[in-house]
Amino acid sequence: MLAAVSLQVAWVCAAPVVAVDDRGAQVALSAPARRVVTLAPHLTELAYAAGGGARLVGADSASDYPPEAVALPRVGGSAGLDLERIVALRPDLVLGWRSGNKPSDIARLEQFGLRVFLNEPRHVGDISRTLRALGILLGTQQIADERASAFEQRLHALQRKAAELRSVSVFFEVWHQPLITVNREHLISDLVALCAGSNVLGALAQLAPTVSLESVLLADPEVIIAAGLPAGALGAWQRFPRLRAVRAQQLYELDPDLTMRATPRLLDGAEQLCRRLEQARGSG
Repeated sequence: MLAAVSLQVAWVCAAPVVAVDDRGAQVALSAPARRVVTLAPHLTELAYAAGGGARLVGADSASDYPPEAVALPRVGGSAGLDLERIVALRPDLVLGWRSGNKPSDIARLEQFGLRVFLNEPRHVGDISRTLRALGILLGTQQIADERASAFEQRLHALQRKAAELRSVSVFFEVWHQPLITVNREHLISDLVALCAGSNVLGALAQLAPTVSLESVLLADPEVIIAAGLPAGALGAWQRFPRLRAVRAQQLYELDPDLTMRATPRLLDGAEQLCRRLEQARGSG
């Protein structure tokens, strides 16, 4: 009887699994993945959060969270992947970033016969959706669903609070030379909206456009937020004392890992951002 139960459990664990990725492709595996390579820091973190950290056999060069991810073999990064290294790791699943990895690299991996799940989070709510999809592919549905539900509860609480607040105009500075921001389709813009903020250059066509200094001065945001700039770069705005954000001293640097990575920790960044925008409301 015990042997029969063991056989049944083994059969369930080996059952085929299917999930749809963010390009709309069905990623089908004959059984939950046991050897996984991740090609972006947020995907490494999501795999751990979904309960599949023990299945990772390789990661991109920037993956540094959770701490145990640092020990994973490296397979390149956004500038280019070490395709031979990835193939040599024999993954049965590769987690890729649609806008962060080179399309030619992804195409080559698929030509080699590897299964690639492409992720492209544009909204904060996409994080819980991705956790659930990874839970299916990794065979860790229970823990992935639990963590996705906990994330959603926390997200909904922030959304309810934001619905009662005055909107604050925000310029989010991704980089300073050249000056780069995000449009309203970007995950960062959705994060700003979660705190009842309005992206002053959100109507631009590109996802992460280079913008002129004049366009920011003309938009005259109440708050300027940056994440990951070199020390002192944000202070360059002090040259423009008539800018509302400068007059009110509403210039804030946030942790890029908490505001630019699509992981459950994004809500920690949201809480930091919401506190900053609340300060701006108080000074307005």
